[in-house]
Amino acid sequence: MLKRVPHTYVIIFLLILFCAVCTWVIPGGEFERERVMVNQTEREVIQPGSFRFIEGQPQTWEVLSAFFDGFVNTSHIIIFIILIGGAFWIMNESKSIDMGIYAFLNYTKRWEHTWLLRGGRTHPMILLGIMFIFSLFGAVFGMSEETIAFTIIFVPLAISMGYDSIVGVSLCFVAAALGFAGAFLNPFTVGIAQGLSHIPLFSGIEYRLFMWLVINLAGFTFIMRYAARIKKNPERSLVYEEDAHWRRRNKNEQVEFVPLITRGAWISFVAVVVILILFSVFYPVSALKIGNSALRLPAIPVTTVLFIAAGFLALRHSYQYFILNLLGFTIVFLIIGVMGHGWYVSQIATLFLALGIFSGIASGKSANGITHSFIQGAQDILPAALVVGLAGGIVVILEEGKIIDTILYYVSLGMQDIGKTGSITGMYIVQTFLNIFIPSGSGKAALTMPIMSQFSDLIGISRQATVVAFQLGDGFTNLITPTSGVLIGVLGIARIPFEKWFKWVWPLVALLLVLGFLLLLPTVFMTLPGF
Repeated sequence: MLKRVPHTYVIIFLLILFCAVCTWVIPGGEFERERVMVNQTEREVIQPGSFRFIEGQPQTWEVLSAFFDGFVNTSHIIIFIILIGGAFWIMNESKSIDMGIYAFLNYTKRWEHTWLLRGGRTHPMILLGIMFIFSLFGAVFGMSEETIAFTIIFVPLAISMGYDSIVGVSLCFVAAALGFAGAFLNPFTVGIAQGLSHIPLFSGIEYRLFMWLVINLAGFTFIMRYAARIKKNPERSLVYEEDAHWRRRNKNEQVEFVPLITRGAWISFVAVVVILILFSVFYPVSALKIGNSALRLPAIPVTTVLFIAAGFLALRHSYQYFILNLLGFTIVFLIIGVMGHGWYVSQIATLFLALGIFSGIASGKSANGITHSFIQGAQDILPAALVVGLAGGIVVILEEGKIIDTILYYVSLGMQDIGKTGSITGMYIVQTFLNIFIPSGSGKAALTMPIMSQFSDLIGISRQATVVAFQLGDGFTNLITPTSGVLIGVLGIARIPFEKWFKWVWPLVALLLVLGFLLLLPTVFMTLPGF
């Protein structure tokens, strides 16, 4: 009889124990740090050559207190997940998303008669189109945490199309991660790394565009081949049993067009319009940042006008159409907020919470009814939020044990006198390894780039090449590291056990890691624009 795979909580606890053991073996150390301005933002960075050994802090009983600290450090992601879960539960009870999915699938059947989509190519083209959009978001403004909200939409969509929850997660999370790794305008990784390396912002964009296309080609091909196998035989899915939840939901819930509940839907419509008009007055122009430039547009006023028109038309059909209209414009305002106003999880969570409340009002729920639905959604999503907090304990142990800087110092010593190819490969390996313990791209840039950029000068490697090594090393393992709150949150919402996700994704990660190494070689041996 095969032994049962440990629960995700058990796996995380074992990783915390392993890190605690490392604090007894690896000596403590630290670099001196200073605060500098990087792209108009103050950040704490390492002073090269300032490393010194200090008294270690071996962790014992702290493995238990690490859970508490992990919850504190990742509280923003935990609260984000709970608010998203509660808001979408309110909307889900209106059956609007289910209605939208079935209406969309019925509409796509018309495309099958066109010459381009004959022979069953409709669904693959839809998958590729969605992945392209999310990869572009990852490459331009570093979409990451936002994919948690989209998981609730794309998992049931993928299963309704005959795929599985892994394909649903790939549509948003994996696609955005591919774009994040091959980013050409991401201010949170490429922008910070180049700023710390004192090279022009977003220079070398030509080669980064090439990398983005190559990475997408490899990743999309992997996903589409898997999707084709599942479409042919759904029982081959690694998560076929877990997806029974989604299949039951799609089968049992009767989707119907409900006549307009005039009062609730119109009250919701009027309230949202008033709020949007006020936002339009206070924010008449939005500076949508694309790389190092900003496009100033009246984005909020224009979107408000479009919402008024679309909302009025939606109310002529049913309150469910109106709720779908709310969802669509929520996504539009999310993009405007992130690109034009620097929104992060706090503002995004607030946006989706408002979506849930107004969806509840539109569907005719009372205040108590909305509250009850929100609590149900929060309870349903709570296990995913708990995993995020537990995983945060891994980083806490490493930081409290004072060994992260020591690991970085020893690795930098090991890269000396190994040639250009060996050095750039070593940087790539270091960044990949550190991403397991420091999932934050901007945090890792502040930790490593002041050292790596100066080290590259000594061995004759372009600082631009060093930034590429950081960028690729920072991106790929986001798909697999258990310390990533975004990954754990997405898997929790999709109900995919980490061990099954690991089994599916490790070949993709291995492929991308090899591809990343090959993409690094031209930065050393070829003359590239901006390098």
